[in-house]
Amino acid sequence: MGGAVSAGEDNDELIDNLKEAQYIRTELVEQAFRAIDRADYYLEEFKENAYKDLAWKHGNIHLSAPCIYSEVMEALDLQPGLSFLNLGSGTGYLSSMVGLILGPFGVNHGVELHSDVIEYAKQKLDFFIRTSDSFDKFDFCEPSFVTGNCLEISPDCSQYDRVYCGAGVQKEHEEYMKNLLKVGGILVMPLEEKLTKITRTGPSAWETKKILAVSFAPLIQPCHSESGKSRLVQLPPLAVRSLQDLARIAIRRAIKKIIHQESLSKSGNGLKNTPRFKRRRIRRRQMETIVFLDKEVFASRISNPSEDNSCEDLEEERREEEKTSAESKPDPPVNFLRQKVLSLPLPDPLKYYLLYYREK
Repeated sequence: MGGAVSAGEDNDELIDNLKEAQYIRTELVEQAFRAIDRADYYLEEFKENAYKDLAWKHGNIHLSAPCIYSEVMEALDLQPGLSFLNLGSGTGYLSSMVGLILGPFGVNHGVELHSDVIEYAKQKLDFFIRTSDSFDKFDFCEPSFVTGNCLEISPDCSQYDRVYCGAGVQKEHEEYMKNLLKVGGILVMPLEEKLTKITRTGPSAWETKKILAVSFAPLIQPCHSESGKSRLVQLPPLAVRSLQDLARIAIRRAIKKIIHQESLSKSGNGLKNTPRFKRRRIRRRQMETIVFLDKEVFASRISNPSEDNSCEDLEEERREEEKTSAESKPDPPVNFLRQKVLSLPLPDPLKYYLLYYREK
């Protein structure tokens, strides 16, 4: 799946393309996509493909195309404080973006069939928490992952406000998926070759909307043990935050508020800061579509004659782009929260606790 928008040179340009094509339509979703670099979830040798609108698979590791994740995030209608269940959580890329919107009082759980993918997701999550400035810009709901088949979730588990399934759901499992939802909740899943949004409007009432045609690998059916019984998946318990943790959240929020007020006063009572540097993009001239069929790859290229340009036009565009890039270099990002915390008259251990012991 994918190929709906042109590739970007970096994460921001990929998001620009998704916005332009109306896959990203709301500010919350845009902020989450910009905050987490998609390339961080690729293996090093495949990062050159990270900003293409294509799915990626290597062994058990899999990422859906950016246009698919965009539609999923928009359809989920995420809000702070909600509970979220990701079935087939994979690398944790989607769960981490969701966590930026849910905030510290949300619930963020994932179920993944393959234990090696769980370890990969935990490594990527740890890297994000330790090194990304986005962690300090948002109140984060850290995802928790468990290993197991998502069709074997214990029947006494809690229901969720939002549920996403990242594999094709067979029709016979539709009711099972619906029952994971609270009343008022939203379920997004591939059902009968369509990305489908189902809203639970009552105990036995549902609204269904087909979003777009998709092609997902089907859910893997459970393997029963020798006794013939299924292995029930126990989801993480709903954690109650300690008073110490709540104090840390409150202090960080208070410091962020001070930083925001100082920023407004410096920029002239609410005038917007300098806009984010955007690279001037050359117009698209062709679209590449790649279709995976088992182990074979069928590739076709469709050119768009309406966007063809003469060599002179292309050379002029290139010179203009180089000139614009040279004149508009972005300032290096500054982590104001970290600076403010480190300047406080507090013992170093308390400063590091407020910073979640993160690396610079």
